[in-house]
Amino acid sequence: MRILLVGSGAREHAIAKAICKHEGAELYSYMSSNNPGMRKLSKEYVLGNIVKDNEVVSWAVSKKIELAVIGPEAPLSAGVSDALWRQGIKCVGPVKEAAKLEWDKGYTRYLMKKYSIPGCPRFEIFRDVRDAQDFIEELKEVAIKPAGLTGGKGVKVTGFQLKGLEEAKDYAREVLEQNIGTLKAVVIEERLVGEEFTLQCFVDGKSLVPAPCVQDFKRAYEGDEGKNTGGMGSYNDRTTLLPFMRKEDYDNALEIMKKTVDSFRKDTGLEYKGFLYGQFMATRDGVKLIEYNSRLGDPEAINMLAILKSDFVDMLYSICDGKIRNVQFQNKATVCKYVVPKEYPDNPKAGDLIEINEDRIAKNNTEIYYASVEEREGRVYTGSSRSLALLSVADSIDEAEHNVENSTRYIHGEIRHRRDIATKEVIDKKVEFMDRLRE
Repeated sequence: MRILLVGSGAREHAIAKAICKHEGAELYSYMSSNNPGMRKLSKEYVLGNIVKDNEVVSWAVSKKIELAVIGPEAPLSAGVSDALWRQGIKCVGPVKEAAKLEWDKGYTRYLMKKYSIPGCPRFEIFRDVRDAQDFIEELKEVAIKPAGLTGGKGVKVTGFQLKGLEEAKDYAREVLEQNIGTLKAVVIEERLVGEEFTLQCFVDGKSLVPAPCVQDFKRAYEGDEGKNTGGMGSYNDRTTLLPFMRKEDYDNALEIMKKTVDSFRKDTGLEYKGFLYGQFMATRDGVKLIEYNSRLGDPEAINMLAILKSDFVDMLYSICDGKIRNVQFQNKATVCKYVVPKEYPDNPKAGDLIEINEDRIAKNNTEIYYASVEEREGRVYTGSSRSLALLSVADSIDEAEHNVENSTRYIHGEIRHRRDIATKEVIDKKVEFMDRLRE
């Protein structure tokens, strides 16, 4: 059973581990950089441009690939999934038009409005600077989102990165005049107040199977300071919910995702097949959708796949065949923390040596997932983004957090991590905040 994996981050390393648990599965990796963890798991691998559909497909055909999995968003928006299907290769990852739910934030909001899908904040889509600025003046508190892909780093919110109306207006102008993102448009939304959570689902075109909720920490520094990043870490609890959530939060989020998939099929005649990641916020007025990603989260996939009980490869085939079944997860908590170059995300330095004591980390009930690194002569060096993720599975969030934090002592170099991710103090504050908000 020959399976192709496209991508080379820690998320893809987690996917690779899950694939290799299936007896008889042979992993072939098409990577943009040489991920040492994926390389060791792969029967064969190649380094190439993951958004060049003809190159990916040519290699897949030459290796007689039966099934492909696409990790990151860029190949999906470039139509790599479409090209694989045209060659008769099953692919887990929506076709380009379906991946539009991620690469065109304006389309997602349009779909929600047209089909009266709940959880949609007040919004407008703009291509004209003056009109966008007038809407900002009207709303006052806003979230400004480039309509296209920005690697999870383009959204700015008043009260966080933007200190007032003038900064918000300036950023809207910057998005439009400098074409930030892959589309020449900006989505302006009302600012939401609450706690964010992620719900990841497996989708076979009609049915959705959800995973336990995860919460990501996107800010670069402790105390949720600094710029948005690709994600500095994440955690999940022993149940499907997070400590600050109510059951109706989970139910409402899942209903929003189901209605989105149904509405997309009505709107386009196409079926959404693959992973669907919903980023939500629990607010005083219920659950609101922040955005969709048309793939698994990074790092949220690491948490989820670590506790997956069902056979992952069987699930991948069932997604492609439109026959997704129930998926089972362990009743375990997980905590993931990213180790990054010291100056990430502003000016990360590549090429610095990272010394890793893998044996001591493993004895601490913690796993390593490699991301943006380079391995030369058995040594690991930083790349230009997040370096590696540490994850522990345990009976409680607190235990998993302690395992991961202790494991960071066995990694040395010009690196750092967020020590506050998933600590008891931070989670207690989130619970108290939501209790006050809902009073």
